[in-house]
Amino acid sequence: MPYLIAIVALVGAFCLVDLLLTLGVVRRLREQTKLIDALYEAVGTGALAGAGGGGGLAVGEVVADFDATTMDGTRVTRDLLPEGTVVAFLSPDCKGCHEQLPELASWAASQDRSRVLAVVDGRSGDPGQLLTTLSPVAQVITDDAFPQVAGAFRVQSFPSFFQVAAGGRLLATAPRISRLPAGSPA
Repeated sequence: MPYLIAIVALVGAFCLVDLLLTLGVVRRLREQTKLIDALYEAVGTGALAGAGGGGGLAVGEVVADFDATTMDGTRVTRDLLPEGTVVAFLSPDCKGCHEQLPELASWAASQDRSRVLAVVDGRSGDPGQLLTTLSPVAQVITDDAFPQVAGAFRVQSFPSFFQVAAGGRLLATAPRISRLPAGSPA
């Protein structure tokens, strides 16, 4: 009987130590998640651009001039963008673009189509899925116009999301649609 009591006490002590270690790991994971979220926010707001980070447009800057035509024949320029337009830059070979596609399409479906512009890099793979999903809910630019529009926004990575004011002044930038003021749930 004393052996049984000793074994149960030993197993109980091991379980207690295991529980404490697990709680420590969970606490560290939460800290790491906060750090990663802060990094995403810094990248998304352009805060790292001045520190040798991405080098893209900073909030408040004006997008360079561009002139492009959407897939449905609508002319789009910097000066024709309505107030609050969200511009999404996507690439067919970008895993993150495909992961965020349902969220973007769902959000865009509830918006005025003229205020959602999807710019798809048709040079880097088959853009079929992106075009099929986004065409009904957004104005879509692809292929020849892509380099000009991406250059105007100084896109550094995919996916990239921008919100612009009338006249092309950048209001916000983010790595996810949900991190833009326009993309946040009301």
